[in-house]
Amino acid sequence: MTTEPTRRRLTERQADTVRRLTDAAVAEVREAGYEGLTVRNVARRAGVAPATAYTYFASKNHLITEVFWRRLSALPPVQAAGNQRERVVEVLREIALLVSDEPELAAACTTSMLGTDPDVRELRTRIGIAIRERLGAALGEGADAKVLGALELAYAGALVHAGMGYTSYARMADRLAEMAELIVPE
Repeated sequence: MTTEPTRRRLTERQADTVRRLTDAAVAEVREAGYEGLTVRNVARRAGVAPATAYTYFASKNHLITEVFWRRLSALPPVQAAGNQRERVVEVLREIALLVSDEPELAAACTTSMLGTDPDVRELRTRIGIAIRERLGAALGEGADAKVLGALELAYAGALVHAGMGYTSYARMADRLAEMAELIVPE
C-alpha cells in the first residue's frame, strides 16, 4: 500500500523515498536527539539529496510529525470486544505507546506536533481526527460527546505532561488508563 504524505500523492518510487526518509529520521533522532536533528542529516542517512528531502518535508517538525502520523495510521481498527471502558483504555494505551519505547523520538514527536508550519498543522488535524475516531469507535454508537471531549483532552494533556518531562511516555499510558476509568461510566 502506498502511503500518502501531507504534500501530494506519491508513486511507488516516491513512497519508498519518503519511507527511507522517515526511517532515517527515527535513526537520526535516536543518535542526535531532537535538537541535533536536521533534514539535511536525515537526507544524508537516507541516501537522498537534501533538496529531495525538502521536496517531501518542509521542516524537521513536518518530518517527525509524519513519523507519528504513519505509526498512528498503521494501527489496526478498534475491536468491538470488551466493555466500553476496556475498549477506551486499550485505545488510549496503544496511542500512548506508539513511541514510548523510544524516549528521544517521543519527545521529538511532542515538540514537532506543536509546530506552526502549514504541513504540521495539516498533519496535526489528521492526527486529531484519527484519535477522535478511534476513541469514538471505542465508546461505541451514541457516545456522549462530552465524554469523548474529556478523553481527547486527557490524551492531549498527558502528551504535553510527558513532553515536559513530568512523567515518562510509558507511565503516560498507565495514567491515561486511570483517567479513562474516571471519565468513562461503567
